Amino acid sequence: MASQTSAPAQVTPVSSSETTEAASTYDQADVPTNHTELPCPPKQKSWLARHFSLLLRRDRQAQKAGQLFSGLLALNVVFLGGAFICSMIFNNVAVTLGDVWILLAALKVLSLSWLLYYVVGTTRKPHAVLYRDPHAGPIWVKGSLVLFGSCTICLNAFRMGYDVSHIHCKSEMELIFPIIEIIFMSVQTWVLWRRCKDCVQVQTNLTRCGLMLTLATNLLLWVLAVTNDSMHREIEAELDALMEKFSGNETNTCMCLNATVCEVFQKGYLMLYPFSTEYCLICCAVLFVMWKNVGRHLAAHPVAHPSRPPFRLHGVIFGPLLGLLALVAGVCVFVLFQIEASGPEIGRQYFTLYYAYYVVVLPTMSLACLAGTAIHGLEERELDTLKNPTRSLDVVLLMGAALGQMGIAYFSIVAIVATRPRELLNQLILAYSLLLILQHITQNLFIIEGLHRRPLWEPVLSDEMEKQDAELPRRGSLRELGQGLRRASRAYIHSYSHLNWKRRVLKEISLFLILCNITLWMMPAFGIHPEFENGLEKDFYGYRTWFTIVNFGLPLGVFYRMHSVGGLVEVYLGV
Repeated sequence: MASQTSAPAQVTPVSSSETTEAASTYDQADVPTNHTELPCPPKQKSWLARHFSLLLRRDRQAQKAGQLFSGLLALNVVFLGGAFICSMIFNNVAVTLGDVWILLAALKVLSLSWLLYYVVGTTRKPHAVLYRDPHAGPIWVKGSLVLFGSCTICLNAFRMGYDVSHIHCKSEMELIFPIIEIIFMSVQTWVLWRRCKDCVQVQTNLTRCGLMLTLATNLLLWVLAVTNDSMHREIEAELDALMEKFSGNETNTCMCLNATVCEVFQKGYLMLYPFSTEYCLICCAVLFVMWKNVGRHLAAHPVAHPSRPPFRLHGVIFGPLLGLLALVAGVCVFVLFQIEASGPEIGRQYFTLYYAYYVVVLPTMSLACLAGTAIHGLEERELDTLKNPTRSLDVVLLMGAALGQMGIAYFSIVAIVATRPRELLNQLILAYSLLLILQHITQNLFIIEGLHRRPLWEPVLSDEMEKQDAELPRRGSLRELGQGLRRASRAYIHSYSHLNWKRRVLKEISLFLILCNITLWMMPAFGIHPEFENGLEKDFYGYRTWFTIVNFGLPLGVFYRMHSVGGLVEVYLGV
């Protein structure tokens, strides 16, 4: 009895899993009815959150309304000016060129007043420019703005000199319009150079309307430069009258007082005429980017836009050599053609040499673009899907500017096929036109594909900052942070070490295309245009029609080459 009571009680050990199962069984047995949970009431936003979201919504609505109103203002101004210009073309008696100049002078004065107020008034207000777009206004755009603006100012100076030499048979009022244009373009170039990156936060509606008014003014100046051939006709009429005077016939044409001085003004005006259209196009692009940036808020993160690497060759050889070869050959052809063009008539052999150069260069560029596009498809770089208004505008301008030369090419193809397709020169022009269309298409594919690839120097910075922001609260020492950075660097080198040959080929292709596009930009920008001088299309379509087609397409073609150089530099730096 005593032994039984004194024996200790043995307790059977129970595992934790069994305890959990028993507890769960007990819970299920005791509470069989509560299988569904009651719905939680929705969280009520605080008054401050509701008020802040309402302010954001109203701000977005006001921004959309301001963009709509300023866009409608520009549209109406363009329609009004376009109606004046079309009336001048089709009914020169009712609406003259002087009426168009008066309208454009009024628009220039209004735009000039707003530009001065923007610099003196708007930008000096407190918190006016809190952000600056790092992608807007790259150096090549600013350089082109200054170059073409200076050439346009010289163009107006030559025009004034020509008018002064004919002052005995012209109105003195005609001297006022070039002076207004010189002042307007000088101030506009200065303002766009300094303020093209601004993201204005005050007086947004006034700023949008001023930008759209200035953009519409530049667009109308471009339309007038494309369609107005009065100066060219006047120069040709004077040359014809001079020839008749030498032959003993008297004419009523207004003659220059000093033939030598007038010849300088005529040559300078004809050579610099395409630069005015180029300048207007560049100003429209810069003003549109500024308009999109009005009221825009950018991220204040210090590495949101890391600095791009410097332009270095990185050991590329064949691309620069082939590009320099194309550049030297292009300069030789250009000089020979310009020397021949300074005479009374251009020989057919020089047209043959000019178009033969293009027939050799254009297919080489097309093959390089196709190879580069194929290598882009083999790359492992991610697509950059972040919203970038400047890049979107670059793509639109690239595609739109390509239509200029492609349009001229299609018109030339129709004229050649319909007239004399079997002659050697016409066959060269036909091949040139077809290859030009192919080269524009392939180059656009290569540049656009490269612009939408994330640059190799961006992912490391952005990804590492995200890792640092996420892991910094959990790390207790700088040693662990340094070890993490070293591991990420080794992983990055391992990931991209096998792409070296692809990157090298892409850099070779990009440099070759950069030099070729510089050559093809220089030849139509600074010289006589064979498209207008060979006479084939001019005889087929008529002087005025072909003048409008060439003046519409050639400036866009020059702008396309210049814009392609900027895009190819971005592609080169990104690989």
